[in-house]
Amino acid sequence: MKLPTVAAVALGLTLLGLAGCSVNPATGTPNLVFMSESKEISLGKEMHEKILQSAPVYPDEELTAYINAIGQKLVQSSHRPELEYHFTIIDSPDINAFALPGGYVYINRGLIGYLQSEAQLAAVLAHEIGHITARHSVKQDTARKGSGVATIVSVLATGSTVVGDVADLWGTAAVSGYGREMELEADSLGAEYLYRAGYNPKAMIEVIGVLKDQERFSRRLALDSGKKPSSYHGVFATHPRNDKRLQEVVGKAGELSALQSGTDNREEFRRHTEDMVYGPNYQAKTLEAAQKNTYSHSKLGFSIDFPLQWQAENQRNQIVASAPDQHARMTIGIDLLRAPLAPNEYIQQILKIPTLQQSEPFTQFGMPGHMGLVPATASEPYPTRLAVIYQGSRVYIIKGLVEGPAAPPAGDSSDSEPAADSSEPKTDDQLFVDSIRTFRPSQTERRSSGTNKTLHYVRANEFTTFAQLAQHFNLGKYTEEQLRLLNGYYPRGEPQPGEWIKVVK
Repeated sequence: MKLPTVAAVALGLTLLGLAGCSVNPATGTPNLVFMSESKEISLGKEMHEKILQSAPVYPDEELTAYINAIGQKLVQSSHRPELEYHFTIIDSPDINAFALPGGYVYINRGLIGYLQSEAQLAAVLAHEIGHITARHSVKQDTARKGSGVATIVSVLATGSTVVGDVADLWGTAAVSGYGREMELEADSLGAEYLYRAGYNPKAMIEVIGVLKDQERFSRRLALDSGKKPSSYHGVFATHPRNDKRLQEVVGKAGELSALQSGTDNREEFRRHTEDMVYGPNYQAKTLEAAQKNTYSHSKLGFSIDFPLQWQAENQRNQIVASAPDQHARMTIGIDLLRAPLAPNEYIQQILKIPTLQQSEPFTQFGMPGHMGLVPATASEPYPTRLAVIYQGSRVYIIKGLVEGPAAPPAGDSSDSEPAADSSEPKTDDQLFVDSIRTFRPSQTERRSSGTNKTLHYVRANEFTTFAQLAQHFNLGKYTEEQLRLLNGYYPRGEPQPGEWIKVVK
């Protein structure tokens, strides 16, 4: 066997370097990577679209604009200001934030509620921007490829089950952050971006404290419930004073704050987070659900996508969805299966309908059913679309009824020019069938419905204590602890007279 020459080896290494070696824009050190910046941006865009379809986005335009303004200010102080950055609030009570390659940053509503100032909010965003500028997702992908693992980039942190589900769509598991060294590097870069943008760099240290308090409380809950404690991906097991590497990051933030105290901007932060939802948002909808006009029944645990712009109403004995002009409607009734009948036998024996046109059995989402058209009669001049679907012992009877011709579109006239789009609109019956085909179990909607709780700010007086506040604001078993966490006083301490503090109503 002929061994390769030194020149051949050198040439191979040179070609490998040209293909995969680049300079890290944030650190200035060489990186062995296998992804171009254009590919990084393209992948981030693809993953972002999946996030928007699968995770609810908090529908507060003013708060979103506020966070975007902070983020864009930090971006201009970063090592990659030429990227187009996008900042999104995920409508989840989880304590989490994460970044996707190419300029996509996400922060959970739950984390925002436990911060105390704009500077702390900026510190979280700066940390995630640090992941992007240092191309940590690209490094992680390179490490996987180098070890022979065939997978795409996964940069999602644990702590958000919604995001974890999205990761499964890409055939990869969510990871616990980027690893210790990359998280520390993101903290260090974040402190630098805070300083350049005019914020107090000590906010990075304060955020580490906020997250450590959450981790300590999580451990207490785990002891009480026997469950595994959760942890934000940027938090480590040791306190800064016991960790030399973490001391370096904290020390850098301290040195920068000695040069420039910077702004905290607590008043603006209070103004934008007043009345923000705390805990579960019972009205939260994903973009996909909004686009598909999804109706979910929380107690029965099912979902169905009604035709767009139709309005659904939960009446006493059935659910009714009506077309905007009321010319057609769909109803969903419920019954219990009291005898072992097939769905077609249920239609014949229980509903007393001997024959159906276009009769067909079907199974969807593991549920058996039968569908067809009930012929028109003198009392019902249009055929009725009928479907019966079994979910365990429950029987859902879905009907699509036409009660008159559809109203013409606004501005339509018989002598108008034909539309440029020659595609024919769907008939009412096609809309009925499409909707029936979406009827499915809805595991995520089986929690009991409730009323949203919201954050509010009040001034403490000389008699204010968290134990006293806990008697007036019920947040469950750990009300006092939650109020302390919300205000940065966990596990001890009391607010000073005149201090603004958060309460939950």
